[in-house]
Parts: sequence; structure tokens; C-alpha cells
Amino acid sequence: MEWIHSNLRWWLVDHPVVSNFEWKEGQTWGASSQFVATTVLTYLSLTTVLHLKTTSATPSTSPTPLFLRLISAVHNLILLLLSIIMAIGCTLSTASQMKDIRWIFCFPPNTPPSGPIFFWAYIFYLSKFLEFIDTVLILLSPSTNRRLTFLHVYHHAVVVVMCYLWLHTSQSLFPVALVTNASVHTVMYGYYMLCSIGRRPWWKRLVTDFQILQFVFSFGVSMVMLWFHFNGGGGGVCCGIWGWCFNAVFNASLMVLFVDFHSRNYAGRRKREKDKKS
Repeated sequence: MEWIHSNLRWWLVDHPVVSNFEWKEGQTWGASSQFVATTVLTYLSLTTVLHLKTTSATPSTSPTPLFLRLISAVHNLILLLLSIIMAIGCTLSTASQMKDIRWIFCFPPNTPPSGPIFFWAYIFYLSKFLEFIDTVLILLSPSTNRRLTFLHVYHHAVVVVMCYLWLHTSQSLFPVALVTNASVHTVMYGYYMLCSIGRRPWWKRLVTDFQILQFVFSFGVSMVMLWFHFNGGGGGVCCGIWGWCFNAVFNASLMVLFVDFHSRNYAGRRKREKDKKS
């Protein structure tokens, strides 16, 4: 066990690439507001064009082609493994960098975006571009089981901005958000990977339930951060508060959309099943 821990720590925390990481605005790849704006607008434009093209085509009832299922399986497997690595890497990095428990919730003012914890924030940021492939796979699939929704596109577009602000503002509390989100994505991409190889698990509803619980948890830990921010003493303002404000509004909007999605897809389904039995 000690051997596993020491090797994980070396590769995920102490490796020079990880430990010496620095986010430099305008120098690190993707580290500019112009890059984020261009990427998000390109994603939205291409999604709109592809969506209009696929919806205007004749609906198909044929199964998803084998090559598309294989691409989907590989894509979901990559994101599954990446989510596990990010969750472990960020956890170990937080344990190695934190000065006390307060640091997990509230970075000191003017915290530089460098070191292992920000390396994993950067990897998480880059992973959001890889997740754009989710949209392409949904649009190319003839299956009616997965439809493109406003929630899907909204989440994929805005989460890039959120991750950029984590790094740009050295936002307090992002390590907790990263670990919880990567953990939820481990469950989600595990589910999608199994579906792509024809083994649909019974726990589809748990994916949405975990996402909703994630937002509830984030609001709970945010209360701790705000307490430190306003009552920490010694003028201890938490770093990146404006980035957190964007994050909080985004999470609140996602929670509303996920709750609505949950009620329409599961509560409505239970009601229809109950009506059939009566």
C-alpha cells in the first residue's frame, strides 16, 4: 500500500511537470479570455449547424453503427480514466499543499496560480474541450435514447468559462469542486461507456441524483468559504471571490435545470407507469 501511495504521489504531485506548473495569462496554452470566447462561440456555432443538419435529415430507426459505438466507448473510457486520475491527483495535491483546513476552503489573498493543485485545475480545464466530443456523438447517433438538450449544450459551453476563472482568479474552493465533479463524472462516464458497448446498467437515475447532490454539497461548503471570507479575522479575504460568484450562479442555474430534467424524466415516468397499472 505504501508503494502504491509513494508512486502515485511521485507521478501526480511531485513530478516536475506537476510541481513546477504555473498558469501564465497569455502564455500558457488556452490562458486568455479571447481563447475561451472563441472556443465557446465555435462550439455553439458548430453545434447549431450540425443540429440543424441532423434534424432536417430523414429520421432513422436503425441501430447506431458499430464504428460510432466503438468511438463512443473509447471516448467514454478515456474520460472515465481521466476523471479518476484527476480526482486522485487533486486530492493528493491538496493534502500536500494545504497549510491547514482553512486553506481547502479559502485561499489567502493573492495566491499565485502555481503548483500541483493548479496543474490539476488546468488538466480539468483542458478536459472540458475533450467533452465537446459528447455533443458530436449525440448528434451523429441515430438512437432516440439520447437527445441533445439545452441543459447539455449550456453546461458544456459555460463550464469552460468557469474552469478558466478557477485559474485566472486563483479561486478559493475549486479543489473541492474539482474532486467532487471528477468523482461524479467517474460514475457518469462509466455508465455511458457500458451503454456504448451494449450493456445498459440499471443505475441511470443515480447519475442525475449524484449530479444534484453535488450541487447541494457545493452550496454547503460555499457557506464555510463565505464564513471565512467575511469573518476570518485579520482581513483574511478569500482569493478569487469574483470567480466564485460566477461559479455559484452557474451551479444554481444547473441545479434548477437538473431538477427539472429529473422531474420530467423520472417523476413523469413513475406517474405514467402508475396510470398504466390503474
